[in-house]
Amino acid sequence: MSVTRPSPDTPMNAPPRLGPWLRVLAAAALLACAGPVPAQSQDAAKAINLFQSLMRPAPPAQAPQPATPPAANPAGALTQLLGGAGAPAANAQANRATDLVRLLSQSLEQVDEPREIEIGRQLSAVLLGSKPLHPDLRLQRYVNQLGRWVSLQSARPELPWTFAVLDDPGFNAFAAPGGYIFVTRGLVERVADEAELAGILAHEITHVTEKHHLQALRKNARAGLLTQAVGAQIGGGGVGDALSAQLIALGRDVYARGLDQDDEFAADRAGVALAARAGFDPYGLVAVLQQLRTATPDNPLFALTLSTHPPAQLRLDQLEQAMGNRLDAFSGKPGVTVAQRLAPPATPVAPAQATPVAPRTAAPVRKKS
Repeated sequence: MSVTRPSPDTPMNAPPRLGPWLRVLAAAALLACAGPVPAQSQDAAKAINLFQSLMRPAPPAQAPQPATPPAANPAGALTQLLGGAGAPAANAQANRATDLVRLLSQSLEQVDEPREIEIGRQLSAVLLGSKPLHPDLRLQRYVNQLGRWVSLQSARPELPWTFAVLDDPGFNAFAAPGGYIFVTRGLVERVADEAELAGILAHEITHVTEKHHLQALRKNARAGLLTQAVGAQIGGGGVGDALSAQLIALGRDVYARGLDQDDEFAADRAGVALAARAGFDPYGLVAVLQQLRTATPDNPLFALTLSTHPPAQLRLDQLEQAMGNRLDAFSGKPGVTVAQRLAPPATPVAPAQATPVAPRTAAPVRKKS
């Protein structure tokens, strides 16, 4: 499978033509139908709420509001909120966790969208607790804008999608139910262009829209992992506190073990179609997988990604069979790097002023005698 380094036109500039996008939707349908070949959780919720407010575009002009503290460093602002919660709030959080765990142990059909979002907020504590947010607000805004654009083309555009960059040198991306997606600084630094980053985000978005993490949590809960862990912790606190902590423990287990291979293959197939629908080269994700194919498990920057995903070559083989040449018409544009997107606009240079020249004095004309 040949890989190009195309660059999409900036998706927010102009809508795509209707004709090509109808072909993309048809190709996306084909790919989606193709099967594979033979107390911390509440802090995270507060932190995510603040981060969403930092990333949200400014609302229409309204009556003047009190000035908000400067947010040049989102990681620092989030850290200020990571304090202890009062007893009533903690009890309410524990009660919600008890309800969520009970639902996960039964059927996903009973987990409605608000509960799904709440689960995602609590599981995001696992990610926010492991690595801080990158302090570059310009980078955070860019990734959030890019991710939101791609998510608008997904099957669930109404979710409160939130995208963030973790300050970690490893090459990783994570998703949590309800629309919470994180990529690492090391990943952003290593993608060759915007199409590759969009392909990764589209892959993670698919995990959310297809509820892959909820399915993994349910499988773990029904396997008895939750019951065993709660029994070991009840002696140290209330049952609600134990359940709240164990919802986080279930999330840690999912992120450490990874999702089922079939879920990863499905996210790859739907991800390339979603990236194309959003106006990006569908081969961006393929290029990322080719980079992962050359990584070794003993490289600490790639160790987690390689251990929680199927082998990169197997994923490439699955994609090649699913894609064929259906999306070739949407590839081949010159690439735009993330650095180019983040570069400040060039300052216009004032034209050099010419040195004034004294006017010539005409020589006196002698009269003819």
